[in-house]
Parts: sequence; C-alpha cells; structure tokens
Amino acid sequence: MQVRVQSDPFDAGAELNGFAAGRTDVGAVVSFTGVVRDTEGTLREMLIEHYPGMTQSAIAKIAEEACTRWSLADCLVIHRYGPLKPGAPIMMVATAAAHRAAAFEAADFLMDYLKSRAPFWKKEITAGGADWVAAKGADEDALKRW
Repeated sequence: MQVRVQSDPFDAGAELNGFAAGRTDVGAVVSFTGVVRDTEGTLREMLIEHYPGMTQSAIAKIAEEACTRWSLADCLVIHRYGPLKPGAPIMMVATAAAHRAAAFEAADFLMDYLKSRAPFWKKEITAGGADWVAAKGADEDALKRW
C-alpha cells in the first residue's frame, strides 16, 4: 500500500505501469485519475490546502480499510495539493485484487472517501474572484453505499 500527498505533478500512466509491473498474483488492476474541471470556462486555478500529517494519516487509514475489506493485493493513492491549473491531475487511485469486482469496488470506495472525507480544502480562483468549494449532497449520498 502506498499513499502520497504531494504538490508535484504525477504521470498517471507511469504510476499505473509501475503499480502493475510484475504482478502475476492478481486478475484485476483498476485505476482512476481525477483532473481539475473547468465547467464554466473561467477557472484560473484550484487551490487545495491541507494539514500534512493529518491528511497523510487519514488517507492511509482508509486505504488500509479498503485493503482489508476487499482483500486487495495492493493499493495506491496519490493526492495533490497547492495551486492546480484546469486539466491538471488532482488525484489517482489504483487497486489490485484477485477479481475485478473487488478492485472496482475498492477503487470506488476510495474515490468516494477522497471526495467527501479526506481533509482537503479547495478554493476555486476565477476571473471574478475566489470561492471555497462547498460539500455536495450527492457526494455525501455516495458514501452511504459503504
């Protein structure tokens, strides 16, 4: 299991290739990469803030839960912080399991957690100003599945 909270960009393809390299003990590797979305065409950047020790610990705890709950062979979670431009990767989750259902479910669980519970604060900076991103009801509802 690997959890990284970093400001530096990452290459999702290279990360996935490294994660899956040499694995002969699994039948499924699932990945998801989230990117900065600019739905209105006015986003200059997304600023993501966090408390370093707290964030790393909280994500590691939920990743351990996913590994145990779905009997994962491995998992990877990367989440960035700092100023990010539209289209930049924000986060990546990869899971490896004996079967695809476990790999998909664990990845979905981790993504729902990162979206709703991981201790990050996001501010959208546009031509018109800056606003903190509020929690969405749909994201909270997604957690109820687990």
